[in-house]
Amino acid sequence: MTARIEAASPHLMNTYGRAPIALVRGQGCRVWDVNGKEYLDGLSGVGVNTLGHNHAKLVAALQQQLTQIIHSSNYYHMPLQEALAARLVELSGMRNVFFCNSGLEANEAALKIARKYGVDQGIARPEIVVYEKAFHGRSFASMAATDNPKVRSGFGPLVEGFVRVPLNDIRAIEQATANRPDVVAVFFESIQGEGGVNPLHTEYLQQLRRLCDARGWLMMADEVQCGTARTGKWFAHQWAGIVPDVMPLAKGLGSGVPIGAVVAGPRAANVLQPGNHGSTFGGNPLAMRAGVETLRIIEEDGLLHNAATVGAQLRAALERELGGLAGVNDIRGQGLMLGVELDRPCGALIARAAEAGLLLNVTADRVIRLLPPLILCSAEADEIVAKLVPLVRAILAE
Repeated sequence: MTARIEAASPHLMNTYGRAPIALVRGQGCRVWDVNGKEYLDGLSGVGVNTLGHNHAKLVAALQQQLTQIIHSSNYYHMPLQEALAARLVELSGMRNVFFCNSGLEANEAALKIARKYGVDQGIARPEIVVYEKAFHGRSFASMAATDNPKVRSGFGPLVEGFVRVPLNDIRAIEQATANRPDVVAVFFESIQGEGGVNPLHTEYLQQLRRLCDARGWLMMADEVQCGTARTGKWFAHQWAGIVPDVMPLAKGLGSGVPIGAVVAGPRAANVLQPGNHGSTFGGNPLAMRAGVETLRIIEEDGLLHNAATVGAQLRAALERELGGLAGVNDIRGQGLMLGVELDRPCGALIARAAEAGLLLNVTADRVIRLLPPLILCSAEADEIVAKLVPLVRAILAE
């Protein structure tokens, strides 16, 4: 008997536009709903399920951790915090880490670091440069840093202190800050996710690093979605050969277990002191074990290389099948973070793809976003293309 999926759950706040799908099981890059329908997961929980679903090594580690300790508190030392922090410091070339529970919390902590960094220098009202099309979260500070009217509208006065500039234009940021002596930081996504899979160019990131050094600003790279090996490097900014001063992480770092982190370089490492910030659940042993094991498995199973090579295969196939087609504006991204921009709204593709057995997302109204698990194989990449291309052609023909 087929179960009927309600359009809305009566006891939940109506905060999400949900598809009429209820997923109950996953294995590898595939998931199944309550009716037994199978889907190829091209979204991985919006870039969260790094290792896919039910990864044997991760499940065994988490099961073991559940029998030991799930939570204590940050009143006490937690060895797994130090283990994960040490690994993140090693991979990033930075200095230390603060742990929290989500990307929003990581970004909020980064913004607090920037504010206090300025105040500690005697700047009463520090300002932070942010970007057009940015998405950093839905708290009051991260919402103000975000450039999306749907996110910002209806919540009264926004938090002040943000200067917005266009992407990939170093002259624009120089001009926008020329008469602003209170700027203390630049905050950006190395590849914008919600804004439409928009990469910051290598040359621009290098120019921005030099500008931040010259001005004494913190360079803050939001790697919540594009980090943790998704692009084929540990962190997307590493393609430009730079090191930021502050780096928020979350999503894929715990392979499904909620986790957030802020990694800081020397300039920012000692800004926060006891009493300045904290988190009850941040850095709990279960989340830390998930992070430690995720990074270990990525390395052991060669998933950096896999993300780069299978991602390149997927992008090349999309370009071959859709590139140059009237109505396809661009195909962009890096590794297994890809976007296909059409010249029209294409939200209808979400339901059509699901009907065809493919989970994906449309963001910025016109950009098909693909964020499959990093374990995606070559045959599964071909399957994504085989399912998606006819749907795109059909919507362009309407």
